[in-house]
Amino acid sequence: MNDEEVGRCRCNWGELLPGRVCGDALSYYRRILREGAVCREAAPPCLRALGLVAEDPRSPGVTTPVPPETAAFAALRPIEEAIADQQRTYRSVQAALSAFGRTYDDARKRERPTLTVLTGATVISNALEAAVDGCREALLTTQPGGGRPEHLLGEALERDVRMLARGVRQRTIYQHTVRSHQPTLAYIEKVTAAGAEVHTLVEVFERMIICDREVAFIPTSEERSDSALQIRHPALLRFLTALFDNAWARSVPVDPGGVPARSPLITSDVQRAILQAVVSGETDDSIARRMGMSRRSVAKHISRVSAQLGSGSRAQLGYLLATSGLLWLEEPAPLPPPEERF
Repeated sequence: MNDEEVGRCRCNWGELLPGRVCGDALSYYRRILREGAVCREAAPPCLRALGLVAEDPRSPGVTTPVPPETAAFAALRPIEEAIADQQRTYRSVQAALSAFGRTYDDARKRERPTLTVLTGATVISNALEAAVDGCREALLTTQPGGGRPEHLLGEALERDVRMLARGVRQRTIYQHTVRSHQPTLAYIEKVTAAGAEVHTLVEVFERMIICDREVAFIPTSEERSDSALQIRHPALLRFLTALFDNAWARSVPVDPGGVPARSPLITSDVQRAILQAVVSGETDDSIARRMGMSRRSVAKHISRVSAQLGSGSRAQLGYLLATSGLLWLEEPAPLPPPEERF
């Protein structure tokens, strides 16, 4: 097979696969095997390209059959050589990249990872303690879920007072419902006396701690104590800080000694959020989790509003709320008794 035929074979290899041979090549090959020699001009081009026919040196213009195993050597050898050449190039490039990869890894070993998953309460607690103890300028925290357990407040109080004594500015956002939780209020009174600033919102997006805008911690799931993500990526830190600042601008300051826990503004915010959740079709459990209050309190509140509006079902209550305009009034909705508010 000459160079031109080899080139044609390599360029049109897909057309020479079994079942896609040109014309009547198989019948021609069967005929030439039976007769021994046929006029060369009648040979289909794919047979010549594959080297399955050869010119009889004793009879110019006449072709004779070539065994496939013999033709395979000549037809496949250039392809095998091309593959081998590509494999050598592949290994060469791979080796060069591997050398650069080792250099890259060695240089990055001295850098801290930008994202680290922390698993287990002890590991998370130790990482938080180290970050807070290392705070020099600002600590930003958001605490959803309503009042916090007393033992956690006791641990946080000692750490926060120590940090505030170093001149660190601490800003914390809770949910409005902490204003009726005495252990949390007692903690707030002590840390604000030490210089902390505490605000509340009707809802807080998620638990978050940011130290000096250099490291942040957020939970990786709803089970906040099981796993946390430690973040050092500058872009993510900017985003989380902006998220906090936006929430802070919309929040209400807490002054345990000077402002009633349930001002009309606070009560209106809580009521409106609960009623909006009813219109959206949320369950009492979902509302309670989001508002940081008990399911029993949510159920009592919804039951009282249902009675006030004359609703006989949850679906009817949602309809009445959506069509009454009650959720868009500037004044608070009618209040339930104090013991049922939060």
